[in-house]
Amino acid sequence: MYILVKEEIPLGKAAVGIAHASLACYLKFQESETVRQWLEGPFYKTICWVNEKEFEKAKTVSDHLIITESTLDHEETIIAFKPRIEYPKFFKYFRLFK
Repeated sequence: MYILVKEEIPLGKAAVGIAHASLACYLKFQESETVRQWLEGPFYKTICWVNEKEFEKAKTVSDHLIITESTLDHEETIIAFKPRIEYPKFFKYFRLFK
């Protein structure tokens, strides 16, 4: 599961949003056979910082959900993607969340 966080989001809000995104993404796609296989292993998540342009480009990829932050005027802050075997190549260029 890839979870992308806008780079301007404060760390505390990002951490809470990541937790929400992980659970919401699982709940949305839990009936998928791919998700069932993912749960059996490897069950990994990759969390990355992205800028506004990268965030908007990522929104064009199917099977995702977007988290908004109420304390930031409901701004879109995080996007999570259904686990899959292969992600678009441009995902490998995102900066890892550290």
